[in-house]
Amino acid sequence: MAPRPATSRSGPPTTSGSLDPSIDSNIDRDPQYTYSQEYSLEDQDDESDDEDVFAFLPPSTAQPSESPSLPSPIQSLPLSQLPPPQHSFPQQHFPASLPSPTSPPPPFSPVADPLTYPPPTFDPHVLERHIPQAGPSTTSVHFVGTVDSPSPPSTADNRDSNSSTEDGFRLRKLGRFPTGISATSDFTTSSSQLPLDDKRRSFLFQEKRQQSTALSDLSTVDPELDGADSVSIKMKFDFDTLLDEDSPYPEVRASVSNIDDPDMPTLTIRMWLVGLLLSFAASAMNVFFNFRQPAPIVTPVVLLLIAHPLGKFLAYSLPITIYRLPRVLGGGQFSLNPCPWNIKEHALVFIMTNVSVGPAYALNAIVVAEVYYQLHLGFWFSLVLLLATQLTGFGLAGLCRRFLVWPASMVWPQNLMTCTLLNTFHAEEDENSGISRFRYFMFVFTGAFFFFFLPGYLFQALSMFSWICWLAPNNVPLNQVFGVSSGLGMSILTFDWTVISWIGSPFMIPWWAEVHIFAGFVLFYWILTPILYYTNSWYLAHFPMFGTVPYDRFGHRYNVSRVLTVQDTFNTTAYEEYSPLYLPAAYAITYLLAFALSTCVITHTLLYHGRTLLNGFKRIRLEADDIHFKLMQNYPEVPDWWYGSVFVFFFCMAIVAAEVWNTGMPVWALLLSIMLPIVYVLPSGFIYAMTGQAISLNLLAQIIPGTLLPGQPLANMFFKVYSVQTLTESTSFVQDLKLGHYIKVPPRATFTVQLVATLLSGFLQVGVKEWMFATVPDICTPGQLSHLTCPHNQVFFTASAIWGLIGPSRQFGPQSIYNPQLYAIIVGALLPLPFWIMQRWRPNSWAKFVSTPIVLIGVSFIPPATGINYSSWFAVGFIFQFIVRKRNFQWWSKYNYITGAALDSGTVLSLLTIFFTLQLPRGGFEVNWWGNTVFTNNADWTGRPLLQTTPDNPLPK
Repeated sequence: MAPRPATSRSGPPTTSGSLDPSIDSNIDRDPQYTYSQEYSLEDQDDESDDEDVFAFLPPSTAQPSESPSLPSPIQSLPLSQLPPPQHSFPQQHFPASLPSPTSPPPPFSPVADPLTYPPPTFDPHVLERHIPQAGPSTTSVHFVGTVDSPSPPSTADNRDSNSSTEDGFRLRKLGRFPTGISATSDFTTSSSQLPLDDKRRSFLFQEKRQQSTALSDLSTVDPELDGADSVSIKMKFDFDTLLDEDSPYPEVRASVSNIDDPDMPTLTIRMWLVGLLLSFAASAMNVFFNFRQPAPIVTPVVLLLIAHPLGKFLAYSLPITIYRLPRVLGGGQFSLNPCPWNIKEHALVFIMTNVSVGPAYALNAIVVAEVYYQLHLGFWFSLVLLLATQLTGFGLAGLCRRFLVWPASMVWPQNLMTCTLLNTFHAEEDENSGISRFRYFMFVFTGAFFFFFLPGYLFQALSMFSWICWLAPNNVPLNQVFGVSSGLGMSILTFDWTVISWIGSPFMIPWWAEVHIFAGFVLFYWILTPILYYTNSWYLAHFPMFGTVPYDRFGHRYNVSRVLTVQDTFNTTAYEEYSPLYLPAAYAITYLLAFALSTCVITHTLLYHGRTLLNGFKRIRLEADDIHFKLMQNYPEVPDWWYGSVFVFFFCMAIVAAEVWNTGMPVWALLLSIMLPIVYVLPSGFIYAMTGQAISLNLLAQIIPGTLLPGQPLANMFFKVYSVQTLTESTSFVQDLKLGHYIKVPPRATFTVQLVATLLSGFLQVGVKEWMFATVPDICTPGQLSHLTCPHNQVFFTASAIWGLIGPSRQFGPQSIYNPQLYAIIVGALLPLPFWIMQRWRPNSWAKFVSTPIVLIGVSFIPPATGINYSSWFAVGFIFQFIVRKRNFQWWSKYNYITGAALDSGTVLSLLTIFFTLQLPRGGFEVNWWGNTVFTNNADWTGRPLLQTTPDNPLPK
């Protein structure tokens, strides 16, 4: 949800710089955003050799204390206490408002901020760079104590801007539509058509401020349809000063608006109509195709594209009449079409689809229990299990907002592409400033859509472009080194965007993280794996180098059914006669790194984020509020007890499922399965928010129940489902909360759509699964006519049998050849220490750029990912995230994220088109020629090992 891609007791700390709705309506504007591009060729902010290419680096608490220079008195004041602008007013004079007495600025602690990233480049003078900083809050109601550190330092100097005062592509606001519901279609002219000079802006500012002051004396004000409390903010501030304040990170400044329109409707009827329609349709399709092979998946980015024309059509066609409810129902009023289709509605539709369209992980356990273990637990068990696993993580996510959503340093790079795409659709851009983002997106999107027909259908050798292997198809070592199917992928080149972006978009993941990930891949798979393989350690040379399944001692895929009884219990005698389980090289290294990562991420979090966690639980702010946090103060927060109640309620549902139905899982095991994601949610969230790389508990969630509950595959499955899904859903929900934070969606609106969409999609997915198994004959059998063979469930069953029946004690016990891998747990716990100590000893050394968990987690996609997925991905990232960003930052800041979004969306839509029009009808239409078969006729494609194993010469038992 992606994955598959969150709250507080009474809301985030209130800042005196929050945007006042009355002040916000001072300028005639449209609820959209635009990009300021007032620059000349001489002022292009290209990044030079000393510029920032290591944006939002991992935070460091290991640096010695530095005393930052104190801000000026004006910079130190809350926005509400800034002196009023000095303007002359035309035609009419208004009495000036005297500023309220100011309090002395809060002290700044010399202690280094654990959420403040180390200098973003190798430039020791990076801290001298300046952009307008978010002022520290002095009126926090959430955290006790004063701000003890400055805002996070900028990751770029003012060459990230077109001038010394303004970013070249900072999002800027246009004129907006009237906030009230109107029966007329005559909307005001946007500011792009009627520019406001300083005098007119000053006049409107003062005039509106007088009107808002008068309105603030009223005892009642009509609330907005979305429930935002528009009368709780009555602050006055300098509007121009607020416009100059922006995120300290250039990536965020290039993608996210630093301005908000609090009057923009969000929970509109058409938003619910579009969101639920797309969510239900995509969720049902994905559940259906989850049981089929081959099958596509409908991703949220495709639904984001479809939602825009649907929303525009509804805004055009629905009546703008105001309807009033009967007095019995409250007497309120509403409209089916309150305003033009806006960015917040669009963002809520995307959030709704993002949390609901992916097939629930619990469906795998349900199908395996019914098909392979003949345990039919019924509709209600399926529903209770699915909702419990989905929404327990939702409650946990909301409790992590103060750590993972509100701080500016929690960037969540995957959201930047979504924000860029949303603003591309809803922004108007200045004229005469080059090609607009929207036109550029359409060009790249169209090109990606049509080009994918080549590697995806007509010339598939462009996808598996292992041309060296074509020249020597029977040379096993050469195929293993340059192969793209089961080899190391040193050929690097591929023309298939789905292969390049398999582990994440190279346009999205920051450059410093890409360096860590590729360094880990080179170290463990291009160096360590060949050494172990060609020395035949653990008998690796008898299996494919990048095999995706376990093997038996005869060199064949491990047949789990041979070690099971008729009642699907473990047969010890058959196991001893048949074979132990052997791992191919890729699997063996992946398990080794997973053991190390399980402790490394905990140690790293305690060392680098320990002070952050401690002060966060004490409700002490360590990071100054940025502009996005301040703008969100216009909206009432979701109390912590809402999320806590969701967590407790659905955890109780999990207990009911374990006790009422015969799952073999005791309550203490259920408690342990929930404790794992609780322990790992913050370490995983910190890494996910900075790098876009998520941590999975897959290995731990199988080894722990396999050790504590041996011989119980059902308990192993359900333990795994609760642990893995709770953590996955937590980080996914937090990601969407940060997206709402960036787009300035009211938090309670985000809470509502996430909860409703997840609940309804749970009912739908269980219903679709029950319908399919009741009506489709021979489902989940190898010869099913419609190819509904349930491939994912077969893998899930194999894992449950291996870890639940054979068990970790046989696989990693003292008698196993893989027992030394357990020492990786100790090594992982100690791995961050040398770099942390070196960073404290020499703060400016290279050690401050090292993040050991990212080196380990980056290669967790192997298998099924192979070498080509990493080498080609890094090559594209090197070009755009390093070379282009360094030499033409102006182009990068405007087009980088929109390029990635266009390639992703165009390719996915092309893949769906190929499947539904060329492959699905009448069994599909295949193009058989050399370009679609050449890559299958070599040792790489067949996975030929270096050493052959025969029945007469098997491996030892």
